[in-house]
Amino acid sequence: MNLLKSKGYAVVMFAVLAGLLPSLALADDLNGADTAWILTSTVLVLFMTIPGLALFYGGLVRSKNVLSVLMQCFAITCMVSILWLVFVYGLAFGDGGDMNKWIGGFDQFLYGGIDRDSLSGTIPETVFSMFQMTFAIITPALIVGAFAERMKFSAMLWFSAIWLIVVYAPVTHWVWGGGWLQDMGLLDFAGGTVVHVNAGAAALVAALVLGPRKGFGKTAMPPHNLTMTVAGAAMLWVGWFGFNAGSALAANGDAGMAMLVTHISAAAGSLAWMFMEWVRHGKPSVLGIVTGMVAGLGTITPASGFVGPVGALIIGLSAGVICYLATAYIKRVLKIDDSLDVFPVHGVGGILGTLLAGIFVGTLGGAGLAEGMTMGSQVWVQFVGVIVTFVYCAVLSWIILKLVDAVIGLRVSADQETEGLDIALHDETGYNL
Repeated sequence: MNLLKSKGYAVVMFAVLAGLLPSLALADDLNGADTAWILTSTVLVLFMTIPGLALFYGGLVRSKNVLSVLMQCFAITCMVSILWLVFVYGLAFGDGGDMNKWIGGFDQFLYGGIDRDSLSGTIPETVFSMFQMTFAIITPALIVGAFAERMKFSAMLWFSAIWLIVVYAPVTHWVWGGGWLQDMGLLDFAGGTVVHVNAGAAALVAALVLGPRKGFGKTAMPPHNLTMTVAGAAMLWVGWFGFNAGSALAANGDAGMAMLVTHISAAAGSLAWMFMEWVRHGKPSVLGIVTGMVAGLGTITPASGFVGPVGALIIGLSAGVICYLATAYIKRVLKIDDSLDVFPVHGVGGILGTLLAGIFVGTLGGAGLAEGMTMGSQVWVQFVGVIVTFVYCAVLSWIILKLVDAVIGLRVSADQETEGLDIALHDETGYNL
């Protein structure tokens, strides 16, 4: 009798365990450590835009325009978040069927089919989507620096929304969503092409289309609050660990190496820019050292998962020197008023880092070239990725800007520009002293 009772208990327990097997399998697929790290990284990347980038840019403009920059960064964050939910996430990472090499689809419209148990690799798809949303937020926010102090707020919203849909989403799909550049083997770990080349190309076109600020080249336009800028820069440095190390999408050795090389490149870029300025002008500046940091961070971004510490050191030093020279050339020789140096820092840095990723992936402790890929072929793929992204973004950005200009106008009036955008567009002031 006891034997039968024991067998009965065993049958019941086996049935219960069998019923739990699907859940156990799901639990095995979901990695708690990976999920916790990407949750943390998502917060860090959002922290880069607000308050990091907002304060960094806000301190660089004149006091009469500080609120306009903070408002633009905040509004872009909100608008992109909603567009991402509605359909842009699907365009970037969904299945586009016959067009999948070029663009995603609408299966994820309003996050259709995505629930608590949906997975993307070893993390919930909700976490993956939110992480990628923060990249989509900061990219158009970076462009703000090119047209700061002279674009209408309404025009900025329209441009940013259309640009997100027709430029950012397709390029993201090409590189990370199963598109043709990913198939070619393009190395872009965290956004050299998707974020920095994209933002840099759009910034250059925007600066050219809008033209310079009143008094550019004749009237001094120094940053109104470098303390604010340094605070924002420090937030960017910390947040960038989520940006690059989080792009491993796992709590593993790739994330650890990406974090290390990110820090090395930032430090090297800062020092290189500082010494370039010290030699040429006799004094090192606070603005110079923080700008060099951003250059180092932007340049290591595409290579962060593929290179070792020595490669990162060289990339950071190269970024500090080359981006410094590019900034001087853009402003003093070409006379282009890219207000906050978006193209020479992010665009040039993104191009440089994407190309150098193809070199250092196979040398100096890099991750190693993929099977069948030589250094020459990898650099060629990197070059194609840079050229295609830059040209596509530049052409589409020009069309969008011209379209918005024809419909509602891009630029504030001369009187509004003189008065300042804070009062003219928002009826507020940053400082009531």
